[in-house]
Amino acid sequence: MTEQRIISTRTWAELFLLGFIWGGSFLAIRLALNEVPFVTSVAHRVFWAALILWGYVALRGLPIPRDPKIWGALFVMGLLNNVIPFSLMAWGQLYIPTGLTSVFNAGTAIFGVIIAALILADERLTTRKVLGSLIGFFGVATAIGLESVRNFDITSLAQLAVIGGTISYAFAGVWARINLKDLTPQVAAAGMLTGSSILMVPAAYLIDGTPSFDLSLTAIGAIAYYVVFATAGAYLLYYRILAAAGSANTMIVTLLIPPVSIVLGALVLSESLSPNVYAGLALLALGLAILDGRLFKR
Repeated sequence: MTEQRIISTRTWAELFLLGFIWGGSFLAIRLALNEVPFVTSVAHRVFWAALILWGYVALRGLPIPRDPKIWGALFVMGLLNNVIPFSLMAWGQLYIPTGLTSVFNAGTAIFGVIIAALILADERLTTRKVLGSLIGFFGVATAIGLESVRNFDITSLAQLAVIGGTISYAFAGVWARINLKDLTPQVAAAGMLTGSSILMVPAAYLIDGTPSFDLSLTAIGAIAYYVVFATAGAYLLYYRILAAAGSANTMIVTLLIPPVSIVLGALVLSESLSPNVYAGLALLALGLAILDGRLFKR
């Protein structure tokens, strides 16, 4: 973990805002999936968000990379950070509650520590990281539940798909650190979403056919939410918080997302989660707190 900084009141407010925005994205995606196939839903998300971010880049006059190698790295980043996780999680949400999806999503930091240690020489596993990762991993396993292991079905497969998405996020973090460290975050995000669009727009057309815009106001609002707020706007807010608070403090948002998603899922979709999911979330929170390290500082 990087050295922690003092978080200002404004940054705390922005952290909670980001947690609320990303927590609401799971509900928005599920509402859109009632009318839009999951591949098309992902194509909407990356294509329109890319346009918004390029507009931001143009307004700010930020330098655009010209090296083909950088664009190749952005293409891979789009695959790892958008195409794979967005697709796996959207498909998984067709079969499991939105709140459970957000709980599994909280495991991203756990997998990130493990994968970074395996690939990056300066991210060795310390005793604290091993302990936090083990407890967090046990939390994911607890959230899955023994019943899903004994009776493997489409729900179990959906859970594994969502977890696969979090692992892809973890690989994306390592890839970005190695290959995109010289880019401004806003340009990196716009380029990444462009690479994702190059893959997802043709895939949506080939798999789902020509997208229909004859949608209900609910579906249109849901798509607008996860495009404008939960993708384009959230990336800008995330990088602002990252610059102000550092990566260790920014990880706190991981714990703010599931409560929002669980409450919204219960209120809007009448979802209910089994006790093992809450137990798994508690273990994940403990694992993340240990990884964070501040609880053990004097």
